[in-house]
Amino acid sequence: MIRIRAEASLDADVAIVGAGPAGAAAACYLARTGFRVVLLDQRRFPRDKVCGDFVGPAAIAEIEHLGLLSDPVFQGANQIRRAALYLNGARLVAQPVPQLAGLPDHGLCIPRVLLDNAILNAAIASGARLIEGIRLTGYEVERDRVVAMLQSASGEQRITARLLIGADGSSSLVSRILRGGPPPRRDRILAVRAYFENVEGPHDQADLYFSDSTFPGYCWLFPTGPGQANVGVGTLLETWPATREHQLQKLLMEILDADRAIGMRLSTARMRGKIVGWPLATFNPNLPIAGNRVILIGDAAGLINPLNGEGIQYALQSARWVAETLGTSLKRDELTAMHVAPYAARVQHELRYDMALARLIIDLISNRTLNPIWLQALRTIAQRAAFDDEYAKLAGAILAGIAPARDALSYRILWGTVQQAAISAGFNVTIDALHGPGRVWSTGIDAALTLASVALESVIRPATSLNWGLNCALSAFELASQVTASVLEPRRDAGQ
Repeated sequence: MIRIRAEASLDADVAIVGAGPAGAAAACYLARTGFRVVLLDQRRFPRDKVCGDFVGPAAIAEIEHLGLLSDPVFQGANQIRRAALYLNGARLVAQPVPQLAGLPDHGLCIPRVLLDNAILNAAIASGARLIEGIRLTGYEVERDRVVAMLQSASGEQRITARLLIGADGSSSLVSRILRGGPPPRRDRILAVRAYFENVEGPHDQADLYFSDSTFPGYCWLFPTGPGQANVGVGTLLETWPATREHQLQKLLMEILDADRAIGMRLSTARMRGKIVGWPLATFNPNLPIAGNRVILIGDAAGLINPLNGEGIQYALQSARWVAETLGTSLKRDELTAMHVAPYAARVQHELRYDMALARLIIDLISNRTLNPIWLQALRTIAQRAAFDDEYAKLAGAILAGIAPARDALSYRILWGTVQQAAISAGFNVTIDALHGPGRVWSTGIDAALTLASVALESVIRPATSLNWGLNCALSAFELASQVTASVLEPRRDAGQ
């Protein structure tokens, strides 16, 4: 496909910074509606993007909404139909990808060099114009337009548009200018990945590996095809005690050597290329994603689920929400902060409750001294899922991002988890008793050591301990406010 090059002096209805999935999808929707759209990206396509490469069922539904599923890139992509969960080398549970109404029963694993280029080509075919190899250096909002300042090999340039969309990733300059600074450390995730060949095992099964060394992060193996896989590890930037963020590449290699489960799949494998990493910024409801003639979408808006690192789904959804909420405002050139607020309200309505719950869970498990408790909770959930199909379907759907995280507070999940915890506790006590007083004493010592570790960390690092408690309290308050709002909203609708 021949790409149309925009002139440096181009004026457009919409200028989109970043031509990844969010930016390209937004360009598709807006160009098809008749708006003049220019896409700006500092890279040249096709280009790689560091990612886990997994495209979940909800993201596939968005690709279908764009009308792109017939593209050979998607037709030939590796289908993921099962997922397995491992803890310290032992398999806890393996289940098919849950199927929910209106969504496919599988995911896809597509290298980003192919995925991004396919969506970008669709945007260009829809009428969007692309300028590659150009970097945003800043922007100015004027009364009737926004001016983007750009730098390329040919020098400084300017482009004027009625609306500027920041789709330039987690390190977004548009976001930094709009918000007055970078994302807080608390909102950051770090990840590294590498590609492997000669991988053993089923190529339709994605694996998640948890361990004492990685938690609250996890390692993954996502097959990109027969004998090939994307393998990586991700974790929170801010944990207590601190994670050694600069050693994530070393941690990945240690996991590949020490974890017997992933070791079986990579026993004859070889790495293709090198280990590369990237930062992610997760959702923060207190940070703006819209202002006067400027909005943020995708990773630039922090639309990353902190539970699983999923971002492609939200990138594509936010692109659609822009077209659905701001089409009339664009036509009327009414793009003040008040007029673009419906887009921000849509994001809050769709995501805030779920992200609040995800954030609370992440804040709790960021205390690594309590890992024995968190990992036992993970075992409990997996044990229940192993024999309770409905529980497994719902829990898997939440983890995969195809069911709202709020469903974790449903009766089936809560009661099933409590029941299983009671069963497991009773079983463990019985087993300990059968092994004699020594086993009971050993279990008691382990519990005491965990509590002692928490107390010691509180004494050694009181400020960090206080910060963790404060973060948990703030997240709990945010979740409580969203629960209350969800209860009151139907009543308001009924009253109207």
